[in-house]
Amino acid sequence: MTRLQMLAASLSWTLVASPLLYSGDLSRYREFELDSNLFQVARQAGMQPEEVKNLYERPALIQELSWRAGSNDTVKEILFSFYDGELFRMIVDYDRYTTEGLTAEDLIEATSMIYGDALRPTAEITLSTIYGRDETVEVIARWEDPDWSFNLVRLEYEPSFTLAVLSKRLDGLARAAIDEAIRLDIQEAPQREIDQKKRDDMARASEQEEARLVNKSRFRP
Repeated sequence: MTRLQMLAASLSWTLVASPLLYSGDLSRYREFELDSNLFQVARQAGMQPEEVKNLYERPALIQELSWRAGSNDTVKEILFSFYDGELFRMIVDYDRYTTEGLTAEDLIEATSMIYGDALRPTAEITLSTIYGRDETVEVIARWEDPDWSFNLVRLEYEPSFTLAVLSKRLDGLARAAIDEAIRLDIQEAPQREIDQKKRDDMARASEQEEARLVNKSRFRP
């Protein structure tokens, strides 16, 4: 067996090992299930719910939780995204070293062993990455049904591959909520600046008054 074949076999086993009971179930990646709640995901990842990051709070609560895999795992990190506390997306970044030398075809073959034949669409997908920015990339391969979608991509700045796993229903709701949250932020930005300036002015005035009272009592001409 060649080195590349061994790596491909290792990746395949890692993918298969956890979700054997859910073979072909596109609602799951390993032990993590789309549409499950934040507390369940955090518990499965060995994290605390308090570690979640709030991105937007209206019109819906959008949160992210970043989980780092252990050593020798083919996965480096998973970014979990939540819509009102429900998991709607997983961005799975594969480790560059434990997948070194593997081609897209190797990953497609290993993933297809679990989730069935891959589609090769002419499509793009926009991802919110662990680096805090969105990136639109070409879909290399896709596994999907009416409710769920797995998308294999390669980010511009990453030497390895990424798998975007999403709930179609919740992803659509989350995207609409994020667009509205951004619109509201832009609309209300001028008033927020005015309110912040008032708070800053009041804080400076209070500091000045405290200093005045202290210095007045001890001032000697």
